[in-house]
Amino acid sequence: MGRWLAWLGSMFAALLLPAAATAQDAPLLPHPILSGADMRDSLDLSGPWTWSVDPYRDGLGGFHGEPAGEGHRRWDERDPEEVARQNPFALFEYDMRRSPTVTLPSSWIAHDPAMRYYDKLVWYQRAFTVQRRPGGRAFLRFGAVDYVAYVYLNGRFVGRHEGGSTPFAFEVTDVLRDGENRITVGADAERSAQTVPPTVTDWETYGGITRAVLLIQTPRTYVDDAWLRLTRDGRIAATLRLDGPEAAGRPVRVEIPALRLTMTGITGADGSWTATIPAPRGLRRWSPESPTLYEVRFVAGEDALPDRVGLRTIEVRGEDIILNGRSIFLRGICLHEEELGTNPSRIITPANARALLSEARDELHANFVRLAHYPHSEVMTRMADELGLLVWSEIPVYWRVDFARPETLVLARRMLAENIARDRNRASIILWSVGNETPQGEARLAFLRALVRDVRALDDSRLVTAALLARREGNVQTIDDPLAADLDVMAVNTYNGWYGGDRLADVPTIAWRSDRHKPLIFSEFGAEALAGFHDPSASPRKFSEEYQAEFYRATLAMADRIPFLRGTAPWILKDFRSPRRQNPLFQQGWNRKGLIDETGRRKLAFSVLADYYRRRAAAAQGGSAR
Repeated sequence: MGRWLAWLGSMFAALLLPAAATAQDAPLLPHPILSGADMRDSLDLSGPWTWSVDPYRDGLGGFHGEPAGEGHRRWDERDPEEVARQNPFALFEYDMRRSPTVTLPSSWIAHDPAMRYYDKLVWYQRAFTVQRRPGGRAFLRFGAVDYVAYVYLNGRFVGRHEGGSTPFAFEVTDVLRDGENRITVGADAERSAQTVPPTVTDWETYGGITRAVLLIQTPRTYVDDAWLRLTRDGRIAATLRLDGPEAAGRPVRVEIPALRLTMTGITGADGSWTATIPAPRGLRRWSPESPTLYEVRFVAGEDALPDRVGLRTIEVRGEDIILNGRSIFLRGICLHEEELGTNPSRIITPANARALLSEARDELHANFVRLAHYPHSEVMTRMADELGLLVWSEIPVYWRVDFARPETLVLARRMLAENIARDRNRASIILWSVGNETPQGEARLAFLRALVRDVRALDDSRLVTAALLARREGNVQTIDDPLAADLDVMAVNTYNGWYGGDRLADVPTIAWRSDRHKPLIFSEFGAEALAGFHDPSASPRKFSEEYQAEFYRATLAMADRIPFLRGTAPWILKDFRSPRRQNPLFQQGWNRKGLIDETGRRKLAFSVLADYYRRRAAAAQGGSAR
């Protein structure tokens, strides 16, 4: 895009993607982290923003690679109309202050029908008023911007971030001013062969500012990272990391009033502190049956960070998944980050999150959800904490990732670290996944093993998994992916009877083999059905509700014959948007594998799975998790 944009891109990359990073480096934790940002006092910038499309990135550079000119800089502080009134020769080809208005957070897919398949750059802007905290610091914290964000405050560039589903923050202490401020954000949704995920996916590209933007003010030295967990030997562990000029040698404490528990200590030279104490007898462990959350305060000097944290243990013993000392079968379902409705725009409010998760928990009798194929909103993971649903969380290392490119590995590692740093206090999350349906090869194996090492370095209290591909020979599926050796829990996606030539009547006879002696999850299985389309014949056709229901019966019968299977997460709870799905009779841009359609109408297969999970739940209560 010219010398200027090349230089600009390299400068931005240097800020967040160190070229020298390798798989052997320490995990790429973000800075700042702003742990528990959604619980801090903040100015929520949700609400009306103006917007302007910029498909050729005119706001970033000119025709020949030079810096963007005066009439093209969407982030410029000057008011185009005022300048034009004073200077009749001025030419502006944008005006952010008078552009159309939308309510954020939301993807631009719902801004205008013309934006349905747009995947380039859109600029957003709004003004806000604030009084600075004397002697303190200020940060702009973004829940997510899809896919690359360029952030300006009061006409000054403050940072760039790549990755459409993880949080990031920039310090703006020296840019923020008392009174009116103006924030401008460029959101560029274009993917490439080198991005994570790459261009080919099976879900909607929800470009835009899709999660909350917060202005957070803190003391000069504040709690940047705070993590509370229950170790597998039954001790409460706390870790704090302070940021600021007085981070070292600072008294800190962790308070859990309901347990009458206070932990105290002094930070080390790097501003961090970790300690463990025996769990009190009155501790109630978090579980799907009893999702107990404790009010917690992490305190350092003037800063006090509140949170609500559940305490539980998760581990693997042989072929069993052990929650709080007991074997558990994961009765799951997959979800995309997409609210119910005919025109979803990735608006995940607490009400929208509760509607989706309650359908899984209360109606399907699920105790587990796979939040695919990228980190979902913290609204969703907090709701899972509250409702008692176990969670699989993953990053979008999916299909055609450029595994041989070092910079792509750096990007995936940073994305993984941002996800873990945000959600380490969510008791609901038991599995971090490092990949989905990735083809075997040496570059891919090294790439994913680097991610597994990062997970174990960042969070030793949870399990590591990935959705693997299995080898089929005759009537036997063999899990022989070498990555399985590095995982705690194996997982595979199986679509026998939907893709491929298997007859549904033959699916229950398919056998599964593995020599790893580890628990297995069916992380996906499903068939498409258009709600309301019926074929009651003896051999129903695909896309009918009857075919989908029979597919579920056959696959669940196959699952029951696998002795080391410890969970299922069928694909998927709700029909979701997917531009690659274009059958004009049944899909029209929607993947129809949902057990409910986009409005919540249940298909026949819903009751098939609900009955199966009801029986599983009753068996577990009777003392058998299998």
